[in-house]
Amino acid sequence: MGMTQLIVLAVVQGLTEFLPISSSGHLVLVPSVFGWTDQGLAFDVAVHFGSLIAVCVFFRFDIAGVIRGAGDILTGNYRSDGARMAWYLGLGTIPAAVAGLLFAGWIAANLRDPAVVVVTLAGYGVLMGLADRYAPAERNITDIRIRDAIIIGFAQALALIPGTSRSGVTITTGRLLGVARQDAARFSFLLSAPVILLASIYEGVKLITGDVPVPWDNIFLAVLISAVVAYISIEFFMRVVNVIGLLPFTIYRLLLASVIVYVLI
Repeated sequence: MGMTQLIVLAVVQGLTEFLPISSSGHLVLVPSVFGWTDQGLAFDVAVHFGSLIAVCVFFRFDIAGVIRGAGDILTGNYRSDGARMAWYLGLGTIPAAVAGLLFAGWIAANLRDPAVVVVTLAGYGVLMGLADRYAPAERNITDIRIRDAIIIGFAQALALIPGTSRSGVTITTGRLLGVARQDAARFSFLLSAPVILLASIYEGVKLITGDVPVPWDNIFLAVLISAVVAYISIEFFMRVVNVIGLLPFTIYRLLLASVIVYVLI
């Protein structure tokens, strides 16, 4: 993997991981445009870990509250705000974790296809636009309950299908449940942390125990680039989502789907 490919794909991954525009859609298109080979497991581990660092730093106060809440649960205090959020994030993580263990290999072998990406990009993009336009915005993150967390968690599991966008489908589900844009995004990003952590550990173990030599210098560079770009991406989205809404991202998804059709299909 050349240095140019590493830098470009790390930037693309960091930029698109938390915007509701599908990182996998971009990682299908960009290598095909430049004629690059598959980036490999080491790169995937690095950029996912970089994304985890970004979300943990940006939402450090929320995550610290969740950690304290987990401690409250261990001491029998289930009613604190942190304890409730810890429960909700834990419950919301289960569907994606189970689906990943059971179906990730099959999905990677059978659904990592430009035609699938086009359908999910466009279909979920339209749903996101409609949800943001017509769903009420009368609830905030403190109004989220167990049922909501479980529903959003199952939506997150759908993001295993390329082109869906993890942030896109979870924010859309939050909006359908009546959660305001910024709060839906905040819960979506917090919910991403456990999933990204589990995926990074799982892929990292395979990387370390595998027979392929690990290019540690490239890994550290990819982690750094993706973390910085992902942090900027999160900050941008959280600042503007209430102002511009989700329609621009819907339009972008439809345009990206059209480009993939033109270039690859």
